[in-house]
Amino acid sequence: MAAVAHPCGRRVMVRLALFVGTGRVGNALIRWWTNDPASHCELVVNGWCYSSSLMDGGVRRKRVGPGADEISLTPDKWVLIELPWADAQQVLAYFEQTEGTPYGWASLILSQLFNLNRRVEGSEFCSEWSAAALGLPAPSSLNPGTLRDWCTYLGGHALA
Repeated sequence: MAAVAHPCGRRVMVRLALFVGTGRVGNALIRWWTNDPASHCELVVNGWCYSSSLMDGGVRRKRVGPGADEISLTPDKWVLIELPWADAQQVLAYFEQTEGTPYGWASLILSQLFNLNRRVEGSEFCSEWSAAALGLPAPSSLNPGTLRDWCTYLGGHALA
């Protein structure tokens, strides 16, 4: 894979995008269960969002934008956090390894509902995928809110 570089030669920034909009019933359940406003997360690299999405059936990427097949990261529904410590090349390499992997229902239920922190190989939920792509330990133990907390602790900062 080619190195990820900005056209001006600068390092490409990875951002964590957290969905805080109303969404669907599943979003409301996640917010209630985690007691956090974030119910879904994406990693943003070079104008593309990467994650595992229940609505899209698993690991995929979508372009950032206003179109029907794009993700519009509007500030009323999304919080963006710059991750200067994150490696865009690592995120893209992990995506190449996992693209098309089904959504991680089993991992979600075992790790989040029953608090067993058991990762189920071959499927991932959004924060599990994002944490693994960032190289964080115990990715199945994280929900969107706790992933945000770790990313902020490691030096991430919210965009105004």
